[in-house]
Amino acid sequence: MFDVGASEMLMIIIVAVVVIGPKDMPMALRTAGRWIGKMRRISGHFRSGLDAMVREAELEEMERKWREQNEAIMKSHPQLASSDPMTGDQMGPHPTSAEAALATLDVPPVPSGTDEDRQEAQHQLPLPPP
Repeated sequence: MFDVGASEMLMIIIVAVVVIGPKDMPMALRTAGRWIGKMRRISGHFRSGLDAMVREAELEEMERKWREQNEAIMKSHPQLASSDPMTGDQMGPHPTSAEAALATLDVPPVPSGTDEDRQEAQHQLPLPPP
């Protein structure tokens, strides 16, 4: 961070011993350690606050994009909306997903009868190519 080499550190220690004195050096180092710890805690707290603000801004941006895409989809496919969210009015009966899937296929209904009839009807189902 400060790029202090061994020779610079030795010079700082020598000056500190001369200026502060060997008797008060442990107390000065403890005080310096406390100040460094406080600065680290404050910078960590500040960094976490900035990270939280960035995450919130990204979340708001994603929600805005999602809303815009949702509105574009709803405008292009109005029949997909099952009800009006403001009034709660139903737009009509909607088949379940299974009924809708079966309606898109040309599959004859499975006859109700013996197991042999059901197995024969299953063999007649069109299968997608491998």
